[in-house]
Amino acid sequence: MLIASCVFAVLAGLLHVLIFVLESFRWTEPSTMKTFSITSIEEAEATKEMAYNQGFYNLFLGIMAAVGAVIILFGQQTIGSTLMAAGTASMVLAALVLFTGSPDKRAAAVKQFTLPALSLVLLIVSFIL
Repeated sequence: MLIASCVFAVLAGLLHVLIFVLESFRWTEPSTMKTFSITSIEEAEATKEMAYNQGFYNLFLGIMAAVGAVIILFGQQTIGSTLMAAGTASMVLAALVLFTGSPDKRAAAVKQFTLPALSLVLLIVSFIL
């Protein structure tokens, strides 16, 4: 269970690195604008600074979850589990905020929620069993 939890945490981390790239460096690209339901280049330009900042939040969460998983795999379960749980729990909560606050982005919220939620559940189960 613990190894599976680590795998899902790394996958969630990689997803958040992708989101970082989209938000921080590709925000005004047509494919990114479509992904985030941005209807005009003017809207993209007006929100570019906010997206850049938000992208770094996603990067840091991704790093936290993935580094925690790697630390677990190197035998430091307490430190790794703490980092991994903090990163994945933050991802899960952010996805819930997106789901409840932006009905038009619920499909994206579910995608953002799934990997870290699986990691978190498996991590909890691994401590119980």
